[in-house]
Amino acid sequence: MNQTTACPLDCYDACRIVVDENGKLKGDKSHPVTRGYLCPNLNHFTQQNRLLSPQFRGDEISMERAFELLIEVLKNSKNDQILYYRGSGNVSLMQRSCEHFFASIKAVGTSGSLCDGAGEAGVLAGRGSNEVLSPQMIDESEVVIFWGRNPHTTHSHLLPFLEGKTVIVIDPVKTSIAQSADLHIQIKPHCDLQLALLLSRFAIIEGIHDEAFLQEHASEYNDFYELTQSVRIKATLDFIDVSLGQIGAILELMKGKKCAILVGVGVQKYRNGADVLRSIDGFGAIMGLFGKRGCGVSYLGNSLSGIDLPFESLSRRISKPTADFSKYNCVFVQGANPLAQMPNSTGVRHAFASAGFTVYFGLYENETSRSADLVIPAKTFLEKNDFRSSYGDYTLQEMPQIFQSESGISEYELTSRLCNAFGVQWEDESYYLDFFRKQMDVRDGVGYRRNVPEIPYENGFENGEFEFLDTIDADIDDNEGFYLITSKYGQGLNSQFKRAGGVYFHPDAGFDEDAVVQLVSHSCSVEMRVRHDNRLRKDCLLIYSGTPDVNVLTPPHLSYEGESAVYQEIKIKVIKK
Repeated sequence: MNQTTACPLDCYDACRIVVDENGKLKGDKSHPVTRGYLCPNLNHFTQQNRLLSPQFRGDEISMERAFELLIEVLKNSKNDQILYYRGSGNVSLMQRSCEHFFASIKAVGTSGSLCDGAGEAGVLAGRGSNEVLSPQMIDESEVVIFWGRNPHTTHSHLLPFLEGKTVIVIDPVKTSIAQSADLHIQIKPHCDLQLALLLSRFAIIEGIHDEAFLQEHASEYNDFYELTQSVRIKATLDFIDVSLGQIGAILELMKGKKCAILVGVGVQKYRNGADVLRSIDGFGAIMGLFGKRGCGVSYLGNSLSGIDLPFESLSRRISKPTADFSKYNCVFVQGANPLAQMPNSTGVRHAFASAGFTVYFGLYENETSRSADLVIPAKTFLEKNDFRSSYGDYTLQEMPQIFQSESGISEYELTSRLCNAFGVQWEDESYYLDFFRKQMDVRDGVGYRRNVPEIPYENGFENGEFEFLDTIDADIDDNEGFYLITSKYGQGLNSQFKRAGGVYFHPDAGFDEDAVVQLVSHSCSVEMRVRHDNRLRKDCLLIYSGTPDVNVLTPPHLSYEGESAVYQEIKIKVIKK
């Protein structure tokens, strides 16, 4: 008998899945977003590299012994000497149950993000809340702008919704969507703030801004216009490598049309990442794109918007991108691979090795599991009960247990055992599942979150008005080296599944294919093999997210707002071997 569930992977799509009696995964044709198709990662879902049994310092042990060791180290550690580090990609709701235990014993958690924190901080500063444009809303658009976002890799189920639309792409890479777009602006990296300011300025000069919307919802727009005038036009256009004609072409294609701007995380991987999103949002406000059907600016949405959690929350936190593991007697890592994904990974690995006792709780073998003292394998999404929210739409999907497995342990089961050992109050699993089920509306066989807007910002902004960026730091970067781009890899997901290798340059950048080069960033360096990609600018190099040792190069800094990693803040010097 066929059963349905949802994909737990960290992406916009949240595929709805039909599992047949042979265990084969198929797309659910009745789902209004995924429409019977699975994303590439789920199409190639595999048990390869799955952790099947607990391990203690490389030796296989029983689950009972693993819990004895874990409970012993927790009981022998002071509360402020226990760090709970949960991966940001854990979008299934029951995966958050582990925090209940660590919050109850007053352990230390993390805040901030390795992914999107700076951008979300900018969105919240301007709009007051972070609401996403659903694919159904984008379907009503006439013009769609992909600003640093590549749907073929990160949001493939959106592609059918683009049929018949004018597509504009702003991206340093000539991505698949850029190759078929009506207009592609191959902007220099870290220049999105300047472009957004110039677009806003010329929209007002040309009189195509939405005066009525601005008077009602963003009355300080004249101050923002004055801010845009502080940007020198010719010098800025020359530096960002965009022509006045291209700015005019963007505005002409948008004029009088329902337009959606879809922004990717790459534009905000900088210390001023919040300002970048605020400037793009500001352009959206100038054009009156908020609160209307088929219009808006959409970033990664908040997957918890409209959802209450039944779990205790940690009160003490440190910034995730700069967490110093060496300061803790017990480090518990859940569903994350910080030794590969955190910036400054050389320092991270030394700090992890210096911690008193390290625990990895997850599904796959990786750099962190291989370095941890204790490894506790998790169950797959097919082997446990859960609910799946999304940051790409407002669905809320139930994920029932479909298969029994002797391997691993679910987040609920692990939390239950720890709570029982420490006398922490904890409910039956059915209580928590019902808690989430009561927050789900089912329409036409599809679950949705309650109390979410059909049209984002239709009733205005949470702050009362849209708040424009009021100061800028848009200095021209004249440092030597190549701009670093850390895009998502099409055949993997961060450090899961297939991982890319090597460093990519334009063929005319001066490096031979297959040659080994030394990449230098500040005092850190790594050797990689050259790959050619003629989609790149000649002043850029691309190392895909998840490539082993890419984060040897990235800096241990936080964004000015949002406590986010700033992977692309640096330029890379390249030395031929």
